Amino acid sequence: MRATVKKRGSAMVESVFVIIPLLALLLGLLDFGFAVFLKNTFQHAVREGVRYAITSQTKTGMGQIASIQYIVQENALGFLNGSSGAAVIFIRFYVPGTLAQVTGPGSNIGGNIVEVSIEGYTWSWMSFLLKSRTPLTLTARSSDRMEGSPSTGPPAL
Repeated sequence: MRATVKKRGSAMVESVFVIIPLLALLLGLLDFGFAVFLKNTFQHAVREGVRYAITSQTKTGMGQIASIQYIVQENALGFLNGSSGAAVIFIRFYVPGTLAQVTGPGSNIGGNIVEVSIEGYTWSWMSFLLKSRTPLTLTARSSDRMEGSPSTGPPAL
């Protein structure tokens, strides 16, 4: 009778040795899947920001850059809320022929290229298990040519 008890106890110990690595593998796969989800969410958000930007629209009481940032934050499913989220959203304008970056009033005229990007968003891998010191840095970019502005000219930046 004692031999049976020992076998049952050793089976429990062996199953723990199998279950723990399997759970770590499963959690790692879920974590990697979440990283891919974040990247795709950010790519969608910047694409929507560019779609909004090329039409020279603005939200009531906001300039064009603030309006584009608002649209990107709205489409990022809450991952870029607040001022820390706005700090990783960049809007740049380029001249089409030379691709030289332009700033200031008039940089958003029709025909210029607008680029909306999320740069430097950090996310800790497996933070609940490994306390990783090297977070994953995500970047997403999208660009398109600005449409011609209405007769009143480009909106204020």
